[in-house]
Parts: sequence; structure tokens; C-alpha cells
Amino acid sequence: MLNGSKGTLYRGRWGMWSWVAHRITGIAIFFFLLVHILDTAVVRISPEAYNGVLSLYKNPIMGLGETALVAAIVYHAFNGIRIILIDFWGKATNSHVEHIQAKNKDGNVEISQKATYTHIKILWVVLFLWAITVAGFAARHLPIVFSHMGGH
Repeated sequence: MLNGSKGTLYRGRWGMWSWVAHRITGIAIFFFLLVHILDTAVVRISPEAYNGVLSLYKNPIMGLGETALVAAIVYHAFNGIRIILIDFWGKATNSHVEHIQAKNKDGNVEISQKATYTHIKILWVVLFLWAITVAGFAARHLPIVFSHMGGH
């Protein structure tokens, strides 16, 4: 999207990156669910084949993948709550409207300070909750994953 001679509308601000991360995590979760459904369906074809598929998952790389999956799910969930707050919570909604009005006023791309601070505060809460949740999961999960290295 071009805004006259000013270049692109998106310049890597916090809102764009949270939007991009939300879409990427959504796509990653979708593909995980697709693979999960397919590998679980193998049990109906052959229990031995299903056990073979499960043995592929018992390595540290997949353990790191599980941690990344949990991180994606947690970010997607908390960011979804952030989007709901922005859409339906009075204070965030008013700031969002001010943000849009400031952008559309005389064709200038300006950001309302109030909107920026409200949205950034909500985003920081999301990132804080995400970090605590993922750190708690990783602290519990990764020692178990790496304790099984070497066939122990």
C-alpha cells in the first residue's frame, strides 16, 4: 500500500509485527493440526506403522519442536485475547478509533499518542504472559527431552 510519495504504509511498527506473528503462528498451528490428524489416522491403517511414526518423534529435535509449538499456541492465544480487548474494551476501542482518525485526517499518516500507549501496554502484557508461560513449560519439558538422549 502506497501513501503518495511517502512510501509504504507499513514500516515495521509494533502493530505490524504482532499482526505478522499472529498470522505465522496461526498457519503453523494449522499445519501442526493437519500433520497430527494424518499421523494419528495411521493407527487405523497399521498399529505398527503408527508406532514407527511415534518413534520418529522421540528425539531432542522434536522436543524443541514441541516447545516451539507451545510457544506458538500460547502467543496466538494471548494475542487473540489482545485483539478481542482492542475490539471490544471501551478504553482500547476509543484509542483505536482515535488512531484511525489520526491516520485519515488530511491524508497524513500520524499516530495518536494515546492509541500508541494503550496498544503498546496491552502488547507488553501479552508478551510478558507469553514469556512466563513458555518459560514455565520449557523449564519442565526440556530437561525431560534431553534426559532421554543417548537411549537412556
